Amino acid sequence: MKTLSAINATPYEHAARSIEAYHQAILRGFAAFAYRTGGISLHQEEALEHLVIVFGSDHGLCGNYNEVLAKAVQQHCQRTMAGKQRLLCIGAQMNDALDDQTLAPEAVLLPPASADGIGRLAGDIVTRIDRFSRGQPLHHLAVTLAFTQRGEHGTREPTLQSLLPLEPSLLQPEKQWDSRALPDYTMEADALLSSLIRSHIFASVFRASAEAMVTENSARLALMQQAEQSVDERIEDVTGELRSVRQDEITNELMDVIIGFEALKKPKKPIMGSQIPK
Repeated sequence: MKTLSAINATPYEHAARSIEAYHQAILRGFAAFAYRTGGISLHQEEALEHLVIVFGSDHGLCGNYNEVLAKAVQQHCQRTMAGKQRLLCIGAQMNDALDDQTLAPEAVLLPPASADGIGRLAGDIVTRIDRFSRGQPLHHLAVTLAFTQRGEHGTREPTLQSLLPLEPSLLQPEKQWDSRALPDYTMEADALLSSLIRSHIFASVFRASAEAMVTENSARLALMQQAEQSVDERIEDVTGELRSVRQDEITNELMDVIIGFEALKKPKKPIMGSQIPK
């Protein structure tokens, strides 16, 4: 299990780095669109529905990985009481942790079995978000991604990232474009903006899923290392106890030999009346 966790974490980490580069290109696309159009003011109002997508584990042996995130989700849901609350869970173990917090997801999805499956999961989640927001503007739906990400010095921390509504800064032009080639586009503005938003959602979901898989495997690896260290320490303690018991046995055997030898060295005293008279 320790070896598998170490091997599995690497492809997910590469996937997280790759999607981060792609996401940066999407964000630059938003900046170029805003610079070309002069910026768009998003209509902000209270969302009618809140969708929380929780990325957890489908397997055990990773400590309190799911329980810590489930507690953070429960606190988030208590803070955002307005609107209808919906939960989408990834991982059977996370579903159990949410159930312990009296939270009931509408659906439970399987996490990716490999790095190649992250795109499949992200596409499925984007489709479900479209289904939730069908017939209403995106600003009527609030979407939050809940996952565990890597912190400093090898730590892990639960993260709740707001995905929708979009941040107003995404569609505000920069004060100065950092190139002499000014941005332009030939697509219809609505179609281009819709494509950018969908790509932004996909990249954000993809990164959250990849980061969750990296931290899950790192949590399992750390737990296996602790278990291995505990076993080694226990073996060392038992070996020390065995040596101590064996030494006591050897000492007792030597004492028996010495006592027997000393007893043989002493001369035997004649028994009174045992001599025959002449």
